[in-house]
Amino acid sequence: MIGQFSVSQESGYDGHCSKHKSCSAVGGAHFMITVVIPTYNRCDFLKAAIDSVLSQTYRDFELIVVDDGSTDNTIDLIRSYGDSLVYLKQDNQGPSAARNRGIELSRGDLVAFLDSDDRWHPDKLLIQVEAMEEEPGYLISHTGEVWYRNGELLRQKKKHEKLPGYIFERSLSMCMVSMSTVIARRELFDNIGYFDERLPCCEDYDLWLRASLQYPFLLVDQPLTFKEGGRADQVSVIYRVGMDRFRIQSIVNLLEKEILSVEQREQAVTELRKKCRIYGNGCIKWGREEEGRRYLRIPELSGKLNNVNDEIRMRNDERNPNDE
Repeated sequence: MIGQFSVSQESGYDGHCSKHKSCSAVGGAHFMITVVIPTYNRCDFLKAAIDSVLSQTYRDFELIVVDDGSTDNTIDLIRSYGDSLVYLKQDNQGPSAARNRGIELSRGDLVAFLDSDDRWHPDKLLIQVEAMEEEPGYLISHTGEVWYRNGELLRQKKKHEKLPGYIFERSLSMCMVSMSTVIARRELFDNIGYFDERLPCCEDYDLWLRASLQYPFLLVDQPLTFKEGGRADQVSVIYRVGMDRFRIQSIVNLLEKEILSVEQREQAVTELRKKCRIYGNGCIKWGREEEGRRYLRIPELSGKLNNVNDEIRMRNDERNPNDE
């Protein structure tokens, strides 16, 4: 069941996402942006995320908060914002479904994502939109970010460095784009599809992999996004052990579609072999021999990837809604 209203039923929400009250463009940029915040029992963090959007110097936006079945005081917080945002409530289906719902109802030329425990610099939208206006050939852009863990500034490793351009090969090993940094043109989703709702984890890795297969990424190399981490309710913690099985599934998805160039296919198969070897041997080490041997066989099952993917999906048929 999905409920949708502009903060309260009595506000007369007509099923369309209304633009933010003050919609004057700034600095010559003229795109309307839909900002999508998925949330699940994050009331204590959601306020900072919403406030960082409503404080943007770029004013031509609509804000959609998709509540993925929260049981905390999220609705009370939302009501305090009046008609500054659109609130959608749905049964718990996970972060991919929540983000997809926001995309489906968006009216913006551009779609931006913000996790409910992250926040933005006040000029984030302005700087990023102006960069995309100057580079109209890009369908997707991302920014630099600052990381915090338990309130302490966290130094990022070299492997986490943000990259511009065609990043497919680098994106195979790990997620190279952070969700809360992204702005994408609606056309991107028309071309590559939405978030894969079958994935309880690594859905961002999967989407950026599909995007980088065809399109370059515009990098706005400024720390405009502030990311909070280190809590037990985050999917990156919940699935810390065994996370690569979802990345393996994403790579297999690409290979079975047969849309890769010869070079991209070689890169994907090389990374698939590496991930299957590491994950498979790890399973065997921890007493899950049957699962381990199944993953070790995956790269060699040429022409049978559909069957492989069915097995992986059955193994991964578990969903946790907390990475929102």
